[in-house]
Amino acid sequence: MYSSHTGPGGVAESMMQGGTMPTIIGHHDVRDKDHWLASPKREEFFGPLGVTNIRTFVDPQNPSHVAVSMDVADMDALMGAMQSEGAAEAMAHDGVLPETLVILVEA
Repeated sequence: MYSSHTGPGGVAESMMQGGTMPTIIGHHDVRDKDHWLASPKREEFFGPLGVTNIRTFVDPQNPSHVAVSMDVADMDALMGAMQSEGAAEAMAHDGVLPETLVILVEA
């Protein structure tokens, strides 16, 4: 999960209502599921942003389709970081196909 789709109100505005830490899910395709699962890049990239409880998922019917869920303390920081060169590098290292990325936010 290295890019995002934002609505008219902005991601952070719609997510931090009530002061709770939202859980988000990013699902996308990868070139190599085993490499993606083993990669330390998720923790290296998301950890300094205050992201916690990172969990990975694999579609058993299509192992190249994967997902990650996480709790996000600062959506503005996360969404800003997702647009950075660091995000692009992490995504390339992990074999993420960026055009397939979809981000879902806990409602």
